[in-house]
Amino acid sequence: MKLSKKTDYALRGLMFLIEKMPDRKPISIRELAEANDCPQRFLEQIMLEMKRAGWVKSVAGRDGGFLLAVSPNDVTMGQVIRHFDGVLAPIGCVSSTHYESCSLESRCRFRRIMLDIRNYITSTLDDLTLAQAFRNSPVGREEVFSPEFINGDGI
Repeated sequence: MKLSKKTDYALRGLMFLIEKMPDRKPISIRELAEANDCPQRFLEQIMLEMKRAGWVKSVAGRDGGFLLAVSPNDVTMGQVIRHFDGVLAPIGCVSSTHYESCSLESRCRFRRIMLDIRNYITSTLDDLTLAQAFRNSPVGREEVFSPEFINGDGI
């Protein structure tokens, strides 16, 4: 599973809005884009899409911008990813919403692990609210480049 840039930027924007919630001030699209290293025009389209989904609201005017429209406890990572990317399954023949048939389904030896991966990813992301994700500590470089995974091409 690889997130699209759209989903990545949406999650960045949502996490920043959660971080700024105590200020109770709208965050301008310029500030959102700069703080999250996102192209401003692209992020604006994403924020408007999230507004239509009911997750954020916009405030017009000189001091306007975006705020969360819902509690971060009420939106899951799975909802956001599905909204923008449509699917969590690693391959089409194990997707329940975007199923694609395959001529080898009845004898495929790796389909089982792909289904297990889909089930793990789905349950993890559907159980993880934005509030819970926000409470996670940032990932350190040493975690990404852990010696036990360092020789895994494509990770």
